[in-house]
Amino acid sequence: MLFRTLQRKEIQLLWSIDRREIVENIYYVENNKLVLKQEYFDMKGWPPGEDEIYTPLLQDCYDRGGYFIGVFDNQDMIGVMILDNKFMGKDNNQVQLKFLHVSRDYRKKGFGKLLFKIAVQKAIEIGADKLYISSTPSENTVNFYLHLNCRLTEDVDPELYKLEPEDIHLEYIIPKLRSEHEAGVFRNSKIL
Repeated sequence: MLFRTLQRKEIQLLWSIDRREIVENIYYVENNKLVLKQEYFDMKGWPPGEDEIYTPLLQDCYDRGGYFIGVFDNQDMIGVMILDNKFMGKDNNQVQLKFLHVSRDYRKKGFGKLLFKIAVQKAIEIGADKLYISSTPSENTVNFYLHLNCRLTEDVDPELYKLEPEDIHLEYIIPKLRSEHEAGVFRNSKIL
């Protein structure tokens, strides 16, 4: 597997990631708590029109310096992580984990966790205190983030909520390191 920075012209490749999934349970937010409800969906791939809506947004993110990492098995993109570098939130101290997907046959093999760690490392490098995540509400996806110590955000971004009202809006608080030595060791340990 090869992890590498993507070029702008490769953004379109992310739509080749196999998003198929059988979804049996969906999370909802009720009274500021996550509630799991049984709902069945056979996700056959990306929703129609998703690439037309999101490709321009991702290109804008790329053009302003967002961080794009692809995972390749030979020539096939099997995973992607996109971290926006635009600060947001009421304290202007968080950046959005804009995109994190792994192809169906490569899930539960550690690629998603590694991509998340890369996002956290990059967020530290640019001075963010939090990651903002607008997660699809499927049980598997939300549980993935919860197991990484993400939690419901109290600072829901109105624009992102309008774009994806069914999503579960989460945050990851980047742990403060106890010493400058630890910070240097972490910042200098490059995953790529």
